[in-house]
Amino acid sequence: MTDTDQRQADMKILRAKQCSNEAVKAGAKAAAIACVASAIPTLLGARAIPWARANLNHAAQALIISTISGSAYFIVADKTILRSARRNSFHEQMENQSAEYWPF
Repeated sequence: MTDTDQRQADMKILRAKQCSNEAVKAGAKAAAIACVASAIPTLLGARAIPWARANLNHAAQALIISTISGSAYFIVADKTILRSARRNSFHEQMENQSAEYWPF
């Protein structure tokens, strides 16, 4: 491998790590918001609505809240990764075009 090939490979690895970090941060933020947003109506409904009081025990309430939080995490993390991949592919395309115009 030449020096420029190694540098390009290192840059790809760095961009992939940055993409992963962005996805984890965005997913965790979305999961925290979804947890609060789903916990309030779930817990209030389980106390106020007669059907929910009779049929939703604590485990069911926790399952509802955690399912919503987990799905929010994965949806947002996936969208963040796709957005970063799109941005990186455009970045690589621009680098390749500039290398064609400026070969030195």
